[in-house]
Amino acid sequence: MKLPQSVRNWTSLLGVVMALLSLSSIFFLFLITMLFDRGSSYLGIFIYIILPVFLVIGLLLIPIGIWRAHRRSRESTLKDKPLKWPVIDLNAKSIRNATFIFFFGSVVFLLLTGLGSYEAFHYTESVEFCGKLCHTVMEPEYVAYHNSSHERVKCVECHVGSGASWYVKSKLSGLYQVYSVTFNKYPRPIPVPIHNLRPARETCEKCHWPEKFYDHKVRMKRSYLADYENTEWDINLLMKTNATYSALGLQEGIHWHINPDVKIEYVLDPNDAGNIPWVRYTNRNTGEVHVYNDPEYTGGVFEKDSKNVRIMDCMECHNRPSHNYQVPQNFIDNLITSGAISRDLPDIKYLAMEILNQEYAFKDSAFITIDTKVREYYLSMYEEILETHEKEINKAIAAIQQGYSRNIFPYMKVNWSNYPSHMGHMETNGCYRCHNDRHKSSTGRTISRDCKLCHNILAQGRPGEMKYANSNESLEFEHPIDIGEAWKSTFCSECHFRLY
Repeated sequence: MKLPQSVRNWTSLLGVVMALLSLSSIFFLFLITMLFDRGSSYLGIFIYIILPVFLVIGLLLIPIGIWRAHRRSRESTLKDKPLKWPVIDLNAKSIRNATFIFFFGSVVFLLLTGLGSYEAFHYTESVEFCGKLCHTVMEPEYVAYHNSSHERVKCVECHVGSGASWYVKSKLSGLYQVYSVTFNKYPRPIPVPIHNLRPARETCEKCHWPEKFYDHKVRMKRSYLADYENTEWDINLLMKTNATYSALGLQEGIHWHINPDVKIEYVLDPNDAGNIPWVRYTNRNTGEVHVYNDPEYTGGVFEKDSKNVRIMDCMECHNRPSHNYQVPQNFIDNLITSGAISRDLPDIKYLAMEILNQEYAFKDSAFITIDTKVREYYLSMYEEILETHEKEINKAIAAIQQGYSRNIFPYMKVNWSNYPSHMGHMETNGCYRCHNDRHKSSTGRTISRDCKLCHNILAQGRPGEMKYANSNESLEFEHPIDIGEAWKSTFCSECHFRLY
């Protein structure tokens, strides 16, 4: 095809080659993903981000080369009569061909650009992009996310707001994250951005409707003691999520804290989110205000300004809705309950706790230690069990390793102690951060620690020896191991939240 002389230059030729190679590579990789259902997060980056950049660079080189060639030609042949702009004469076949190619090429390029931009937008908003692009850094969050009840909710639904402005903010933040990962500048573990946390009304309440959480919930918890028989201990709780009668709405119960007629404000310890030294209650209807302080707080000076004072919402208690790292005793209890770990193996709960409450530098070393220590224990203590229950032991080892891999990530220094859940009060202070009988107002009001504010114990005990409460009543808590009445004055987390 005849083309103007100005098109025949090395810069434009390089641009044509680069654009054609990039375009053909994009089509080839796209066909692979569509026809063979093969792909990865890195393949998506090449299809929608990297290769389109080279395509655009190649297309830009073409007019740059033409402009440079035209300028050289003008300087050499028209010194006495310079022309500022190229002359487009469609009667000349070469000019006509070049014009048509440019016009139709531009139309096709704009269509492909629109399609590519649309796909690039959705790809960068996908769970795969968020969780798998930086494998090591995001592995803990990605694994925990897939083991949560929000697995079908995309990451961006909670972490990125709607609209173009939030999209731009997230991508600008992502540029710094790319830099941090590339040059190994990120902390381990990554700190929780509490002060930048989006309020629940912008995230949780798009799906959940707090005013309609009417029902009480029965929670059945099965645990196992760390003894020879892995003794089962059950407790059934009636969780008072809302009022006893639905007509009362949010006037009572746990979700009273987010009653729209009430505003609860608080300040977190700047160095420890497990402490709340200051709370303010405001009744929006009557204007009644009560300020509570913890006189035993020793965390130092804290500011009560607009930056540090937070309004109580869902996220203060449900702070690990999609990335919850369970404590070993909980996920081992679940594995025993599901049958993944056999209760017929003596001391298996005790043994698992001893192994899992040690620190390991790498996941592989943890897996090797789990395998080795379980076998060594039964070889030294119950040699006959090692021979007669080999299948159960192998299955238990695999289950303990699986529980470890889902909840503990040594490379990123991530475990239940780094990202504690504030739900309840067993492994962390949770509710006890405020409900501890210490927070008092100037008028003598106290934030009560009474367990019955949140739940009634309907039943508790060993199978066959269960104690049951009468209707609308609650049993007094009975500790599975006799510790007297120490549980009344000691926080549960002092024993149950074991750190490395």
